[in-house]
Amino acid sequence: MKITTTLAVAVGLAALAGCNSSPKEQVADNIEANADAVADNMVENADAMADNMQANAENAADATKAAGDNAADAVRNGADANKM
Repeated sequence: MKITTTLAVAVGLAALAGCNSSPKEQVADNIEANADAVADNMVENADAMADNMQANAENAADATKAAGDNAADAVRNGADANKM
């Protein structure tokens, strides 16, 4: 029981010590937290953009392959590939 009480008092004192920070320190902490949040958002947006770019590239590659396959099939079937 004494250990629990001692820990509770220590936690309470730590909380009070945190409350005694200067207004400048609080502003600095807020600036730092905001910068961290913006940086995290930038990374998330970059990841999303990279995923979209990869999906678009894969779609373009698939379309190019399909067009080539269609042109080759047309030649095989006797059609003029230049008209495709």
